[in-house]
Amino acid sequence: MKKEMKNTIKVVELFAGVGGFRIGLTRANFADKSYEVIWSNQWEPATKLQHASNIYVKRFGEENHSNEDIQKVSTSTIPNHHLLVGGFPCQDYSVARTLNQAAGIVGKKGVLWWSIHRILKEKNNKAPSFLMLENVDRLLKSPASQRGRDFAVMLASLFDLGYAVEWRVVNAADYGMPQRRRRVYIMGYKKGTKIYNDIKKSEPFEWLSKKGLTVNAFPVEEFKSSEIKSFEISNNLEEITKSFNKEGKNSPFEMAGMMIDGKVSTFKPFPKYKGKLAKLKNYLDKGKVPKEYFIDEKALEMWKYLKGGKKEERKSKDGFKYLYSEGGMAFPDNLNKPSRTIVTGEGGSAPSRFKHVIMTKSGKYRRLTPTELERLNMFPVNHTKEESPTKRAFFMGNALVVGVITKLGRELLNRLR
Repeated sequence: MKKEMKNTIKVVELFAGVGGFRIGLTRANFADKSYEVIWSNQWEPATKLQHASNIYVKRFGEENHSNEDIQKVSTSTIPNHHLLVGGFPCQDYSVARTLNQAAGIVGKKGVLWWSIHRILKEKNNKAPSFLMLENVDRLLKSPASQRGRDFAVMLASLFDLGYAVEWRVVNAADYGMPQRRRRVYIMGYKKGTKIYNDIKKSEPFEWLSKKGLTVNAFPVEEFKSSEIKSFEISNNLEEITKSFNKEGKNSPFEMAGMMIDGKVSTFKPFPKYKGKLAKLKNYLDKGKVPKEYFIDEKALEMWKYLKGGKKEERKSKDGFKYLYSEGGMAFPDNLNKPSRTIVTGEGGSAPSRFKHVIMTKSGKYRRLTPTELERLNMFPVNHTKEESPTKRAFFMGNALVVGVITKLGRELLNRLR
């Protein structure tokens, strides 16, 4: 182990938002070994005012924080580090092609996975030893025309850069956290690290069922080695982009798996958790809630309609008639279960199918407050207090459940102590 990694793991946080990774890793710290974020980047391209970056700076200071487009940031300005983390935005990730005028592979402009790839490649032998990335779980099966291609290109590019990878789709509520939020968490280990060597020496079943970092952070029910699917991918990114799973209807990637030297092993896990499940009612504000969060009785029928099941004839803009149907949703939300997934449009008083609505003891209906949304993501209360309620709700819809990062971070630290 490198001398400078003995007590402190130096972290770079990309796509930092309002600092969910940083909070989660800080909570994972031990007295003898800890994480230190030494550089961060947050840039919102669609707005002049950088709301999330402003909150990040207010909470953690402006030193070593970058508020510019990561695609334009020179790798030489990013300090060397041990762990790179980030919840990179979900897009059509992985269109790779070879440039005639330049060596190597580039990605579709604006696809931010390639900013991570560029940093790792340009850092070369000083690239971080570990990666911790988060994304929506549909990454494993996108795009619709080539199920799993995007994730295959990511794995192939990490294979090409000398990383072993394990991934896991985690629903935070399955492990006692207050929100039903499913996301895929991707851990990378650079060739030469102890974890990489441990994976290299392990059989896939042994790693995925007992020895792996993700299975120790988030235990699963026992399964058989025959449940693991195995296949190989090349590190030819252009070839994968063009041909991966061209004829397949389903993605070959299950909700958990690993990859080393192009060998992929993947299976469908079932969570194993013996503790109590969280209840939404335990995360609500204790004091008086401002009246603007209560639903006007005149709007109640529209809320019920939007939340309800539907099977009705509709007409498109060009006059085409079609039958529209969708299932109903709980109305109001169940206070004795973990909350549903927070969405970016959670704020504002307009009726919506997706916003949370609860019934108070008085029988009135109301929306959730910003502090309640923060608790459901396991953020400190009033972490985003400087912004408007609508913007605060947007932040939480974009954020991750901090407790997941804490568990992954603690398990990584355990491997390095």
